Amino acid sequence: MKASIGTPPVDIYGIIDTASDLVWTQCVPCDVCFNQIHPKFDSKKSSTYSEISCHSKKCQEWDKVHCSPQNSCNYVSGYASGLSKGVLAKENVTITSTSGQAVSFDIAFGCAHNNTINYNNHTTGLIALGLGPLSFPSQIGSKRFSYCLLPYGTEYTNPSITSKISFGNGSEVVGDGVVSTPFAAVGNQYYVTLEGIGVGDTYVPFNSLGKVSKGNILIDSGSTLFALPPDFYNRLEVEVKKRISIEPMKNETLLGNRLCYRTEITNDNGPILTVRFEGADVELKPTQTFNQPVRGYDIYCFAIINHAKTELADLGDQGLYGNYVQANFLIGFDLETRMVSFKPTDCTKL
Repeated sequence: MKASIGTPPVDIYGIIDTASDLVWTQCVPCDVCFNQIHPKFDSKKSSTYSEISCHSKKCQEWDKVHCSPQNSCNYVSGYASGLSKGVLAKENVTITSTSGQAVSFDIAFGCAHNNTINYNNHTTGLIALGLGPLSFPSQIGSKRFSYCLLPYGTEYTNPSITSKISFGNGSEVVGDGVVSTPFAAVGNQYYVTLEGIGVGDTYVPFNSLGKVSKGNILIDSGSTLFALPPDFYNRLEVEVKKRISIEPMKNETLLGNRLCYRTEITNDNGPILTVRFEGADVELKPTQTFNQPVRGYDIYCFAIINHAKTELADLGDQGLYGNYVQANFLIGFDLETRMVSFKPTDCTKL
């Protein structure tokens, strides 16, 4: 997501992350940082930048802070792939409204000086969409937001099209084909209930014993894959393989133990998966559930994985609904009704 920060404004490009609560961008000086093609934010050049004092209420809103000898509010934010560390500060952030006008907000954000995360070089940081007090929607006072993500790889085939995100009035997901499911707020994140997945006309329940616990899967726009606990994943994979007449790849070290094929899995030769959330069936076509994880290689892998042998193993008996399978849906979060809505949409046309 593109926004601009500071006076004069500098463009920042943050990964939108529904599973986190702090907006941050890489700042000068950067001791350990990932490479970015855009200039790093230099707070000395902005007339609206101010550090947040350690004793302020804002500083206490972030639970992982410590005071520097200079009374700065230093933050640490942890992710599956590493840490971001820096100083909490206040700054003017500007985004463009639907009418084309620039709208500005004063927000608290992390000026990152030390990152062990490895994001791609088009990114400058992260725009948090969680439920905590320092997330972007909370700070701009937005009770709802929605986004429509382009299918994976569109940026290579058509760089001029972008995904869309909107906040506030007008971001409601309504009309034909909308399905909605309640979310539970756990640790300021959006957990919904996944009851099972249909593969063609066969239904695979989340729990082979029947009953599922509420809020068993996290909707995470900042992760790529759809990750499931081992027992559920294994039963699902058996059914998916049955419906693809091609032989899967064997012992491919590059891909770990993912289900992959040397032939493109399309809507013609692969099964439709129906993800059954509580009160909402979301239909995923093979072009959404199979992708090319390694650019330049004709290898197509299942975008649903067994999380047991990955960095997500600590999810235990819970799942994670990442961004590959969220593509080509308008997905809305309503913080008042506590509902997540899905509407099948060609996101390249919005």
